[in-house]
Amino acid sequence: MRAMQGARPAAPIALAAAFALALALLAGCSANEEPAYVERSVEELYNEALDNLLDGNAEDAAAGFDEVERQHPYSVWATRAQLLSAFTYYQANLYDQAIERANRFVELHPGHSEAVYAYYLIALSYYEQISDVDRDQKMTALALQSLEEVVRRFPGSAYARDARLKVDLTRDHLAGKEMGVGRYYLRRAHYVAAIGRFRNVVERYQTTSHAPEALHRLTEAYLALGLADEAQTAAAVLGHNYPGSRWYEHSYALLVDSGLEPEEDRESWISRVFGGLI
Repeated sequence: MRAMQGARPAAPIALAAAFALALALLAGCSANEEPAYVERSVEELYNEALDNLLDGNAEDAAAGFDEVERQHPYSVWATRAQLLSAFTYYQANLYDQAIERANRFVELHPGHSEAVYAYYLIALSYYEQISDVDRDQKMTALALQSLEEVVRRFPGSAYARDARLKVDLTRDHLAGKEMGVGRYYLRRAHYVAAIGRFRNVVERYQTTSHAPEALHRLTEAYLALGLADEAQTAAAVLGHNYPGSRWYEHSYALLVDSGLEPEEDRESWISRVFGGLI
């Protein structure tokens, strides 16, 4: 299920790069290159695969690029065909094959100038498989890991700039999953379990859109357990960092109803996570 519909707009980046790779190779390689004896020439195989790619026949193109490598494994064409094979499988939504081909390219050519593109295709292939927050988030975690690797390895590249945007969306998605589980526990009065989920959001995803609600839910859960100091701290941190939030209004009202008001306990883990109030 491809629930995160925002993933596809990045495809033109990948598409443009793939075509540039293919056309550059056509321009830079001699048509007179003499491969070892095979059933079909490397030029014929490569050009047929490229034609299929340009015509939108992604699966046929991927099979064609794979055949280039199979029949001409030591030619300069084979290296580019490996990368274009990964791209065409990605275009066909055959993500497992795309990831396998891109990983193989990285393993065989770790220092290649286009290795960044292979890492980017791996990240995109995971990213486009992110499901909705009600389902298992293993793919989301893999997407985040792969996107962060692109940023870490190639921080100045155009791929890294796009990956940074997707990292934010992916982290928000993971935080949303934690919030959903936390709310489930909270509704059933499983307060300790709920606090664990909301704590994950505050500690690991505090820059996401879910952080204000997580602090409010911590206020709610701690009050239910009679832990006034932690509830007051959660509300105080919420009010300091998100003063105009509706979640702060809810937390403030809960405290007032209990005869309390927001007040920070600097020894609280919540205070430490946010660096204390100034």
